[in-house]
Amino acid sequence: MNQNLSNNAIIYATLALNSEIALQQEYLDSDDVPKDERENEEGILDDLQQAFMEFVDIYKTRCKADKELPDIDELLNSQL
Repeated sequence: MNQNLSNNAIIYATLALNSEIALQQEYLDSDDVPKDERENEEGILDDLQQAFMEFVDIYKTRCKADKELPDIDELLNSQL
């Protein structure tokens, strides 16, 4: 999968997952989650975090090959 994705696709997927994790965490921290849905919602957060880490690993590999790409910390802290 890694070589079939463009750098832009990896960047946008990583940023999107990062945003979704923040939203899901905010939702879980609120009183809006029904008790019978909490476990499912926590599972969704776990899945998002796992996918995020996989994309971060791919991105770090790309950074080693393409020195023009920003560091992962710089990417995640930038505002697009």
